[in-house]
Amino acid sequence: MEDDFEEIKWNLKKYGQEHLLNGYNNLSETKQKQLLDQLRHIDYQLLNSLYNNIKKENTTSNDKITPIEYFDKEKLYDDYDVYKAIGEKAIRNRKLAAVTMAGGQGTRLGHNGPKGTFDIGLESHKSLFELLSDSLKEQGKKYGVIIPWFIMTSRENNDQTIEFFAKHRFFGYEKDKNIFFFKQGELPMLDTEGKILIGEDGLVKEAADGHGGIYEALVKNGMTKKMRELGVEWIFIGGVDNCLVKMVDPVLMGIAISKHVTAAGKSVVKANPQEKVGVFCKKNGKPSVVEYTEIPKEMAEMTDEKGQLVYGESHILCNLFNIDAVERMGNKPLPYHTAFKKATYIDKNGNKVVPDGPNAYKFEAFLFDAFGELDDMAILRVKREEEFAPVKNATGTDSPETARELYRKFYKLK
Repeated sequence: MEDDFEEIKWNLKKYGQEHLLNGYNNLSETKQKQLLDQLRHIDYQLLNSLYNNIKKENTTSNDKITPIEYFDKEKLYDDYDVYKAIGEKAIRNRKLAAVTMAGGQGTRLGHNGPKGTFDIGLESHKSLFELLSDSLKEQGKKYGVIIPWFIMTSRENNDQTIEFFAKHRFFGYEKDKNIFFFKQGELPMLDTEGKILIGEDGLVKEAADGHGGIYEALVKNGMTKKMRELGVEWIFIGGVDNCLVKMVDPVLMGIAISKHVTAAGKSVVKANPQEKVGVFCKKNGKPSVVEYTEIPKEMAEMTDEKGQLVYGESHILCNLFNIDAVERMGNKPLPYHTAFKKATYIDKNGNKVVPDGPNAYKFEAFLFDAFGELDDMAILRVKREEEFAPVKNATGTDSPETARELYRKFYKLK
């Protein structure tokens, strides 16, 4: 223990992070062990690199952005039944698993707990988790199978999430048999001088590494190994906050299988050129998503001869991957993007700092940054009102009110 402590102390000095042990002696023995374990596993070189690159993120890119081809679900005509039959066969043969990314808290919604436990206000008072579970079970029953469900939590909400599911008897699933929980990765937060923050609990203040961490989390936590044991070949990955998400879509699967691509994604048409969404495109000839912050005004407003937006296929975080692609992407680090956030922390003198505005950097990977590893990807345009009802804001656009209305209309509820 003493030798380990000295090695960690030396390493911290090497990277200018000695302050991380300033409050060590004030911690309980359990917290001391937790802190040392955190410090032992931090990639200090990576954090230095991320900090040094913060100012370079807005440099002009020479990437060549071009439109991406897509299938319109409403205009597949005779091919619709062909793709559907191919997908249904794969589903019946238990080739599909569903993954829900549920690492967030419901803070923005005024909810104290994991976002998936949020009640959007339906008469049934079902949580987002239960709404997703209902859809998944209904589709499984339709095809005579139980679709295995993998739920990505975070360190912050893992215990609460599992307790919630246990309280509801896992909504008919069996833990570690056909429903599995795993945690996403985290990275320490940095202040504006590149120093790692200590949280109010005396431990390193970490933040989830973004939805791009899904691939590595699936691999490192042994989830893809478990999927292979179950015979799974295709993995649908979606977010917990879309109450209309269709995790089981035979048409999407059929297109991916018949076109011999290792990934497929769903899109909805942008509501308007200025809508703040990422859009599917080709970047240097490879499938990609370009963020709305990166699209020049003229590109965002560009239309074709039919008057439709050239870059109008919104990425709605509904993607299907072959398991080989997930494992390949999970073994290759993705680039990190920087977000400037408000963070309460304990300074080197032991004082609590409560900021008025953003004061710390967190680093996130984006799921779609891995698309460049794919040779090609099939995009399926679907109807917004049928498949996209996100719950992100307390009021206004993408709020419980708008999601609730879309859900009621789709399921013909009063």
